[in-house]
Amino acid sequence: MRAVVFERFGEPAGVRDVPDPVAAPRGVVVRVEATGVCRSDWHGWMGHEPEIVLPHVPGHEFAGVVAEVGAEVRGWRVGDRVTVPFSCGCGSCPTCASGNHQVCERGATPGFTHWGSFAEYIALDHADVNLVALPDDMAFTAAAGLGCRFATAFRAVVQQGRVAAGEWVAVHGCGGVGLSAVMIAAASGARVVAVDVAPGALELARKFGAVECVDATGVSDTAEVVRELTGGGAHLSLDALGAQVTCAASIGSLRRRGRHVQVGLLHDDPVMPMGRAIAYELQLIGSRGMAAHTYPGMLALVRSGVLRPDLLVTSTIGLGEAGAALAAMGSAPGPGVTVVEPFTP
Repeated sequence: MRAVVFERFGEPAGVRDVPDPVAAPRGVVVRVEATGVCRSDWHGWMGHEPEIVLPHVPGHEFAGVVAEVGAEVRGWRVGDRVTVPFSCGCGSCPTCASGNHQVCERGATPGFTHWGSFAEYIALDHADVNLVALPDDMAFTAAAGLGCRFATAFRAVVQQGRVAAGEWVAVHGCGGVGLSAVMIAAASGARVVAVDVAPGALELARKFGAVECVDATGVSDTAEVVRELTGGGAHLSLDALGAQVTCAASIGSLRRRGRHVQVGLLHDDPVMPMGRAIAYELQLIGSRGMAAHTYPGMLALVRSGVLRPDLLVTSTIGLGEAGAALAAMGSAPGPGVTVVEPFTP
């Protein structure tokens, strides 16, 4: 099969022929129909994720069709349309037994712990635990984001952030995850303030429901601006980028007893304003993906049209362009979401 491979961290990734994957007894092989280009992939390519072993195939948010089924798989058949959370569980450890597959003690992450979805096919283990059935009428380009950016944002806003109608929600960083969070929070009845440095990203944020937009390049203290716009601070704030500046700004944006959710990956531990967290009794919450068994509620909102992940996709490319798109995520990702269609010439 054809796949995007990099041999060294931070150096160009190119397409080459590699062996086809084989399904494990409890696993499947999925033909990849669409896969998103995510900033997390860029972190992996840069060498920020220690579990990656070179040479490596990146890619972790995808949708496709089951092409091969292992002998011990019970719930899936060849031809099923599926996606899978980027944070996969084993289904048998104590954490999985509690329902929290997204933080499994023996978890696997496509594109990090094993070869990923920048390829024509991908192998996945523990299929009966991790696969999610896709509606027949859902396009693969829209469904690709359900494995990471959209489901991650849904859990961060709804399940971890506990958003409520009428609350102020600040979203710091309006890439794929951030724009998803804007859409989900707005659809939940919240008033959203979007913060970014790119006018194109802020334009999309307003389109998806943000009532206020802050260009962080034009202000000295984004947290202060958010507090002014919200009459004292956000009830819920998310760092959807993953940087010292956005993490601190998110915490600083909150009103008393507010909730900060860290969504963006931080490859260095930031210095956090803990004095403010104590004085205001803030809640600092981590959020990592979303377990497969919790997808039905989100999918119901997608099918009803309340949530529109398809609108986030602003560009589709072929496998040959994926390496350049991956490298660009560090400095010039462009607005919206880019999706790779591996079987496109």
